[in-house]
This record gives sequence, C-alpha cells and structure tokens, in this order.
Amino acid sequence: MAIIAKKVQVNKTKAIGELKESLGAAQDFIFTDYRGLTVEQITNLRKQLRTKDVEYTVVKNNFARIAFEQLNTPNVSSYLVGPTAVAITPRDANEVAKIFFDFLKEAPALQVKGALIGGTVYGAAETEAFSKLPGRLELISMLMSVMNGPVRNLTAALNDVPSRVVRTIKAIADKKGA
Repeated sequence: MAIIAKKVQVNKTKAIGELKESLGAAQDFIFTDYRGLTVEQITNLRKQLRTKDVEYTVVKNNFARIAFEQLNTPNVSSYLVGPTAVAITPRDANEVAKIFFDFLKEAPALQVKGALIGGTVYGAAETEAFSKLPGRLELISMLMSVMNGPVRNLTAALNDVPSRVVRTIKAIADKKGA
C-alpha cells in the first residue's frame, strides 16, 4: 500500500498521472533491475526494444505502485523494490521477453524481476519460460499451416483422378497402336 501524504503536491500528482497514462496505454509490463549496466548497454537494449514499439523507462517505485493501484491491476508491488525499469509493451510481450533474456546473455548484470502479462503476475522463472514459447505470429502461421494441410491433400487427390484417367487412356491407346 502506498503512503499517502496529507498535503497534495502538484508536481508529484502530475508525475503519477503521466505514468498512469503511459501504463494505461499497454496491457503487458516486464519489470527489470538495471543496476550494473553501462549507458551503452542500456542504449543498445532500448534500441532493440524500440523495434517492438516498447517504452523502457526507469520509474519511481512509489509513483508506479500508486499508478498500478489506480489502474486496478493485480498487485505488483513486490517487483517495485530497488532500482526498477519497466518495459511497457503494447503487444507481443512474448517477443519482448525474448529480447530481455537474449540480452541477458551478453549483459548478465540485467535482472528480470517479473512481469504482468494479460492481467496475470509472473515471477522471473515464469517470465523466462514465457519467453521460450512461440510468439503470436509464429502460432498463427503454425495454425494456418495445419489448416492448409487437408485442403492441399484434397486438391492433390482431386487432381490425381483426372490424370489417372488420362494415363490409363494413353496406355490403352499405346497398347492398341502397337
């Protein structure tokens, strides 16, 4: 639960409102600890995330806690401890998680704390398992491939009947001609 001050400070209220607006534009969030990363590494990570339209921002834990409470999301306060950066993902959280765990191989100082994906809170291990699953587009292509299989087989079977008839007639004509 966030600490509520007796006197409302306009600049803090404004900062929470901006953060809430930014968080409200997405439905999936990945929480990380960025301690130990160089500026160059963080810049490289942000470039990779920008390709997926992801906003990766350092947040004040108390402000983020209040913003998440106001958005009526599940409790993520356990991830809002220590230096925290949040990846705000408008779509394809699976691909974003893959970026983080691939980046972790070259920069082990990065620590994925957990995630809020589809309204469900996941720990670091569950987020890593989620990153190993096929992405949305991969699943759609697999489904389309499976759906095309029977149609392709039917088409081949229907094309085979007339070609067999033609080959049979040609074989009979060759036999009579000889």
